[in-house]
Amino acid sequence: MDERLQHLIDHAERLLTRLESVLPHAPRAPDWNGSVAFRFRRRGAGVQLEAVRHVSSIRLADLKEIDAQMERLRRNTEQFVSGRPANNVLLTGARGTGKSSLIKACLHEFSDRGLRLIEVDKADLIELPDLVDLVAQRPERFVVFCDDLSFDEGEPGYKALKSVLDGSVTATSDNLLIYATSNRRHLLPEYMKENLTYTHTDDGEVHPGEVIEEKISLSERFGLWISFYPFSQQEYLVIVAQWLRTFGAPEATVAQALKPSLVWALERGSRSGRVAYQFARDWAGRSAGEDGLHGAPSPAAEPPAHAGAGVGADANHPDGLDHV
Repeated sequence: MDERLQHLIDHAERLLTRLESVLPHAPRAPDWNGSVAFRFRRRGAGVQLEAVRHVSSIRLADLKEIDAQMERLRRNTEQFVSGRPANNVLLTGARGTGKSSLIKACLHEFSDRGLRLIEVDKADLIELPDLVDLVAQRPERFVVFCDDLSFDEGEPGYKALKSVLDGSVTATSDNLLIYATSNRRHLLPEYMKENLTYTHTDDGEVHPGEVIEEKISLSERFGLWISFYPFSQQEYLVIVAQWLRTFGAPEATVAQALKPSLVWALERGSRSGRVAYQFARDWAGRSAGEDGLHGAPSPAAEPPAHAGAGVGADANHPDGLDHV
């Protein structure tokens, strides 16, 4: 009888051990000295913080034509790491204009002063209160980074983010801010039918309907909005030149690459900073393969002559594609 009872107990203990592995549990603290950036990601039924071994090397000096946006985010981050009041930040606007890169560059600027970055996917935002508790007693200053953030109707992370930003009975610790990027100003899809929820009084005053109020309530909880706009042709060329120099291209190669960079942008249908970066990688890579970055790619690799028609004779000041 005792042997059967002991066998039953052993079996129950093994079963409990297996159940513990699939039950939700609070995130465990990582090795805080392992990196300056971390990922908050799901593993099985729980979430955990993982150190990022290869942190993006982009610097503020690498980013061009977004000086106003850079200054606002840098000032807010400076206030934060200095222990002064600072705001949660929502960066919105055109795609490929440097929203995410600017946040990563701020990490490099202030990491030696205790700034740490924690990247959180939209699907894991429901666990955000646990993350807040985990870092509350740490001496570092944490920025929770939510990239390309937007929500569809009814997603659970939407409510969790609202509560952490402003609305929960528990105050967020002073050592944590949320920086989010999005192509949507209000983070939620907007439909024409929602305009019908507006009401009009006899004196002409317009009152937003409840649907509209709910949609703008999340974005309003970010204290600082920073907007990004599409680049002009000249701004795009400045960014192309900057990235080519970053990849080690001499000035002669930079000058030769400007016209082809406009053709590249025309084919992609965008003059964003991301497209400029992708062109620079391609051009610098081909140049290095042919003559060690001492000249442009061979004529066979050049775009056809008609591709630059209307661009202008001076490679430093191409003109015409603004009107295509």
